[in-house]
Amino acid sequence: MRSDAVTKGVQQAPHRSLFNALGYTKEELDRPLIGIVSSYNEIVPGHMNLDKIVEAVKLGVAMAGGTPVVFPAIAVCDGISMGHVGMKYSLATRELIADSTEAMAMAHAFDGLVMVPNCDKNVPGLLMAAARVNIPTIFVSGGPMLAGKVDGKKTSLSTMFEAVGAYHAGNMSIEEVEKYENNACPSCGSCSGMFTANSMNCLTEALGMGLKGNGTIPAVYSERIRLAKHAGMQIMDLVKKDIKPKDIMTEDAFMNALAIDMALGCSTNSMLHLPAIAHEAGYDLNLDIANEISAKTPNLCHLAPAGDTYMEDLYEAGGVYAVMNELNKKGLLKTDLITCSGKTVGENIEGCINTNHDIIRPIENPYSQTGGIAVLKGNLAPDSCVVKRSAVAEEMLVHEGPARVFDCEDDAIEAINAGKIVAGDVVVIRYEGPKGGPGMREMLNPTSAIMGRGLGGSVALITDGRFSGASRGASIGHVSPEAAVGGNIALVEEGDIIKIDINKNTIDFVVTDEELARRKENWKPRKPKITTGYLARYAALVTSGNRGAILEV
Repeated sequence: MRSDAVTKGVQQAPHRSLFNALGYTKEELDRPLIGIVSSYNEIVPGHMNLDKIVEAVKLGVAMAGGTPVVFPAIAVCDGISMGHVGMKYSLATRELIADSTEAMAMAHAFDGLVMVPNCDKNVPGLLMAAARVNIPTIFVSGGPMLAGKVDGKKTSLSTMFEAVGAYHAGNMSIEEVEKYENNACPSCGSCSGMFTANSMNCLTEALGMGLKGNGTIPAVYSERIRLAKHAGMQIMDLVKKDIKPKDIMTEDAFMNALAIDMALGCSTNSMLHLPAIAHEAGYDLNLDIANEISAKTPNLCHLAPAGDTYMEDLYEAGGVYAVMNELNKKGLLKTDLITCSGKTVGENIEGCINTNHDIIRPIENPYSQTGGIAVLKGNLAPDSCVVKRSAVAEEMLVHEGPARVFDCEDDAIEAINAGKIVAGDVVVIRYEGPKGGPGMREMLNPTSAIMGRGLGGSVALITDGRFSGASRGASIGHVSPEAAVGGNIALVEEGDIIKIDINKNTIDFVVTDEELARRKENWKPRKPKITTGYLARYAALVTSGNRGAILEV
């Protein structure tokens, strides 16, 4: 066992003395040491219940003959950090989470790991660490929040942000806003729509790194505690069989995850995180592959913000495995891949029935024949950009309009709230990419302001930043190359006509080659917005959105 390096032999007597100081017995040190990575904190609603999940995992590990050892991982609440300097740190914490977990796992010679994450950057950060460390590992998340209810209608955090936009537009009173405020988020858990946290927890199942229900069992259900106990027990089987993350997260597993991503209509942030996780596993997940998979993968779910159904509804309809079973009817998955259950994908999904065809469309009757995410290219985004196609109004799939250009998110929000953006406009927010932000802020505030003003069917938003999974509408992000490195988005001028065709996966602005060359020649790099601390180091190392915003020396 790996832990022999710290528990066995006379040379390790000093190590054992330190375990004695921790209160461990000889009997415990004779068992496999299982690190439990706890993302518990008291600032993220999706993490406030993780202490109970961790206790259940500890019990499961001990029941199966292991010694559980807990250590922490950080997590940022994207909702609380939204709209101020805090959002610059959100994506950047993914690397901190991966790095610190790698350091703890390698420094203490664990035999296996149980990752207990829940929210946006925590899940991909720990999946990156799992691939990097590559010792037997299993995931169990904290689970999704229940949907809120206002006047008998289900709601979520995205409804709350849009209510603010409606208030600024004069379409909602402060009393109505407060009603949403007090009812939109009724329980602990990751926010209740198919936003980034739930997308990544569902894709953890699809990758084979989490047991059935990891992405969909509501946080407040006791079944979630039972799942955690089973995860604790199952890690011991993985250790015994020496099944490692890279045995599970193969290239074919990532193709499965992309297919499930398309069927579920996951957050566009999955197009940042899957390439980053694949990179750690040794694969280059080129985003061109996403369109290839989307072209043959039907979109089966319209969970909020794309529709009026929520994670609890997906759970009751059969969860991720039921969606996988629908896709498997047309042979769209590799089913012979090993997973953390010790069984293959095919064995896992056998008998997992879709019990509600209003929540999970049968594959014969999808929302669309193509997937929920599209990757666009053109002279505005030569490398790529992404859009959640399933959350775009039909009339906005093809759009042409004048550019309204802003060099930061804050200026754009001010203009939207002041009524300066009108039907037909294309809002361009730049210098908010991984380097330029730095940190690639989410744009939930401006997208919600657009929706709240009733412009979701007539205004597009394009950015080298990114979007919350709660954003909807023609919200096109991850424009690469970004403005800060001289990407063409930096060369767009006020009033330029922008042409978007999501059906054809194209995005261009109308400018002659000669004029574009002149603008490039005149472009000057901007001074970094932040020059000290972690974000300065992050900006120096981070790559573009189309590469998953990974760090590279």
